[in-house]
Amino acid sequence: MDLLMEVLIEQIAIYGSVILLCGLVIFFYMRSLNKKSAIVEKKVEVAKIEGLFEPVSLHPYIDLNTCIGSAACVADCPEKDILGIVHGKATVINASNCVGHGACFHACPVEAISLRIGTEKRGVDLPHVDEYFETNIKGIYIAGELGGMGLIKNSVEQGQQAMDSIASSKKPKKEGVIDVVIIGAGPAGISATLEAKKRGLTSVTLEQDSLGGTVFTFPRAKIVMTSPMDLPLYGKAKLFDTSKGELLDLWKKVITEQGITINENTKVESILPQKDGTFKVATNTGEEYISNNVLLAIGRRGSPRKLGIPGEELPNVAYRLLEPENISGKKVIVVGGGDSAVESAMLLTEENEVILSYRKEQFARIKPKNKEAVDVSVASGALKVIFNSDLVSISEDSVLLKVGEETQQIKNDLVYIFAGGELPTGFLQKAGVEITKRFGHIVKKHS
Repeated sequence: MDLLMEVLIEQIAIYGSVILLCGLVIFFYMRSLNKKSAIVEKKVEVAKIEGLFEPVSLHPYIDLNTCIGSAACVADCPEKDILGIVHGKATVINASNCVGHGACFHACPVEAISLRIGTEKRGVDLPHVDEYFETNIKGIYIAGELGGMGLIKNSVEQGQQAMDSIASSKKPKKEGVIDVVIIGAGPAGISATLEAKKRGLTSVTLEQDSLGGTVFTFPRAKIVMTSPMDLPLYGKAKLFDTSKGELLDLWKKVITEQGITINENTKVESILPQKDGTFKVATNTGEEYISNNVLLAIGRRGSPRKLGIPGEELPNVAYRLLEPENISGKKVIVVGGGDSAVESAMLLTEENEVILSYRKEQFARIKPKNKEAVDVSVASGALKVIFNSDLVSISEDSVLLKVGEETQQIKNDLVYIFAGGELPTGFLQKAGVEITKRFGHIVKKHS
């Protein structure tokens, strides 16, 4: 009896110790989780105050019923503080800083993340595009940023997929009719052009500016791609933290090697459906093409948004910064509060006297790295930022700037305006493409 009691007491002690130990582990683990959750919750509060919580473009949407809080999405996101974990569930933090690369989408082990554009409160104008990238007009396709899928890697992927769909449509070949006209030579357009050749399709690629599309307009040193991509007829481009120059050089190399011609400085004026199911594509050069299909890879910027002020047509006004290293000793005003404006202003400060004018009280939606760089530059005196300011007029050697209720005349040599771009709605509607405002539209999801 005594032996039995002794064994019982010993077992109670052992099991009690184990339970106590497990309890302590769970206690400290939960306390750690609660501390981490509190930190993330605080970040969310700050993001809401600073206007960074609401997404402005493609962003992750988390299904909380499926999410297990693995934090794989947080770990795989190369951006800072886009996602976090609160009480065992993922949440967005600075959603407006998301660049839409989709790393979180691929990282989630339970497929709880989809990629969406627009929210329940804020709609985004998008053309109608089905799962095969075809619009409501049979034979007109859309790929890349225009359809809501930004970021270079994603656009490259869509350009290839859209061309796959065109090749699979198997429209009968007709004399004097090419298989596809590709409009735009940005990431999606270049990828589609290469895939067209790979598929044995006859094609023409038209670009209103230069090879690279929107990428061409970026400052030379701007980092434009942070992850590898698969390029048709080339394979995997193992590029990390790639600059504009490096990416353009790669595209030029591949296009040259494949004997492909990109028709630059050729703007499409109209796309006219014909009775036989083909399309007549007319350009500003007077050239016309008859094609079975049209792929629109023109991005969302369309034309730069103008301020509508006197002097905006002067030659000292520009809407993109191409070669900042060639500009020195100038008095420069940069207008805008987005990443493009901030990055351009920072590049110009190296050799010039720069003022950054922004109409709001503070920067609302710029990347944390850019915000930090601006703060440092302002503190050192290299950059002057004027908030609550509006450009009133521009002359050859000065500008009028309204700051609050006062108007100041400032000596000036160059003006760079970054007020965003206008969706080419008219161009699309003229071709018959339907455009609707989407709220929380799913661009990419797990099947």
